[in-house]
Amino acid sequence: MAITSKTNQNLMHLIKRMHGAVENVDIEKHRQSQDHFGILLGSNKEVTIKEFEIEGIHGEWTSVNRAHMKKYIILYCHGGGYSTGSSVYARTLTTKLATSTSMDVLCFDYRLAPEHPYPAATQDAMKIWNYLMLLGYGARDIIIAGDSAGGNLALSLVMKLKQENRLLPRGLVLMSPWTDLTSSGKSHITRADIDPVLDEVYINEMIENYAKGENLKDPLISPLYGSYEGFPPTYIQVGDNEILLNDSTMLHKKMVKANVSVKMDVFKGMWHVFQMSPFKTAYDAMDKNAEFIYDICR
Repeated sequence: MAITSKTNQNLMHLIKRMHGAVENVDIEKHRQSQDHFGILLGSNKEVTIKEFEIEGIHGEWTSVNRAHMKKYIILYCHGGGYSTGSSVYARTLTTKLATSTSMDVLCFDYRLAPEHPYPAATQDAMKIWNYLMLLGYGARDIIIAGDSAGGNLALSLVMKLKQENRLLPRGLVLMSPWTDLTSSGKSHITRADIDPVLDEVYINEMIENYAKGENLKDPLISPLYGSYEGFPPTYIQVGDNEILLNDSTMLHKKMVKANVSVKMDVFKGMWHVFQMSPFKTAYDAMDKNAEFIYDICR
C-alpha cells in the first residue's frame, strides 16, 4: 500500500478539489476550464510562446528567452484522455520543460474525441512529424515527450514510424503514460481509493469517446501490446498513488525485455501528472527529465 504523510494527504485533497473544479460534464466547458488552468499556472516570464498552424493543426512553440540549444527540439503530446487538453493546458508542463532543458518545445492540438475518435490523433501527430522533417530536422534531432494520453500518443507515433520503416526519434520522455486501454493493471484496484485525479468512470468514458468498437489491444490504441525491439531510449515517470501506475511498470518491464535503454522513476506519494503542479517535487522531476535528455543528446 502507498504511504502518504499528512502533508501529502492534504496536498492530494487539494488536487482532488482542483481537479473536480476543472472537470465538467459538458466536455466543451471542461476544455475551456483546462485552458484557463493552463494560462493561470503556465505563465512564465522566462519563455516566449509563438503560435503556429500547419494543415489545419494549431500549436505552440515554447522557447526560453536566452541563448539556448537549437539543434535538438522536444515534440510534446498533451494529455487529456484524448477528449480534452490542448497546447494551452499543457503550458503547465511545456514551459517547465523548455526552461529545464533550454530546448525549444513544440506542442500541437491534435483533433479530439468524441468528435474525432481513433485514429485522428495519431494521423495528426504524423502530420506534425512530417512538418518537422520538412523544416529540416532529422529524426535524431527530436525527443518526443507526453503526459497521460499524450504519453500514449508519443508511443503510438513511434510505433507508426517503426511500422513504416522510418527513422525513429532520439528518445522518449513519458509522464504517467496511459498505455493500456484494457485497464488490465492491478493498480486500477489497489490505487482506486487514493488516486486524487483519475477514477474508472472517467477512464471508461475516455475509452468510449476515443476507441468505441475498436480492438483495445491494437498497439496504436494500447501501446503496451506493441513490439519494442529497436525502440529509442525512454524515460518514464509515474506517481505511486495513481491507478495508472501499472501502465508504466508493465511498459517498463516490456521495454527491458526488448533490450530498450529504459529508465523509470516511481515518485512516492505522487499522483497522475503531478509535474503540472507548482511545487518542488514537480520541478525536481522536470530536472530529471532534462538530465535524461542531456544524456541521450551527448
